[in-house]
Amino acid sequence: MSDLTHLDKDGRASMVDVSDKPETKRIAVAKGRIYMQAKTLALIEAGGVKKGDVYTVARLAGIMAAKKTADLIPLCHPLPIQNVQLDLTSNLDENCVDITATASLYGRTGIEMEALAAVSIAGLAIYDMCKAVDKGMRITDVRLTHKSGGKSGTFDAE
Repeated sequence: MSDLTHLDKDGRASMVDVSDKPETKRIAVAKGRIYMQAKTLALIEAGGVKKGDVYTVARLAGIMAAKKTADLIPLCHPLPIQNVQLDLTSNLDENCVDITATASLYGRTGIEMEALAAVSIAGLAIYDMCKAVDKGMRITDVRLTHKSGGKSGTFDAE
């Protein structure tokens, strides 16, 4: 259990003390997808979803999720996020929307969970916007693809 930073010496959940860590620039990139029927993706592309602009709502939902991550994940530190960007791309070949979130800050702890939350909630917002026409959508492949900054250095999955 020594490699799990959110457990104390007795194996109990514990918030990591980051007060003595230096501030560094930290960046995290997360990606995911939401698969849907071709007609649903065409409807999004045409701006024909009755609830409104799917990509604008999903982008805002993702940004809001990143800002609220510490309220949702019990041991996450509240962070002074300095930037969150969401890219939503229609993938017509695979009938899905590719979602990428990039989050950054200068801080004492990483911002990976915020990027992952942004992708997840953006996918859920797309589902909510389109569920009237396609209840079979699938949110998949949510993962961290890059992180930099801090003691552990850089991680690249791709």
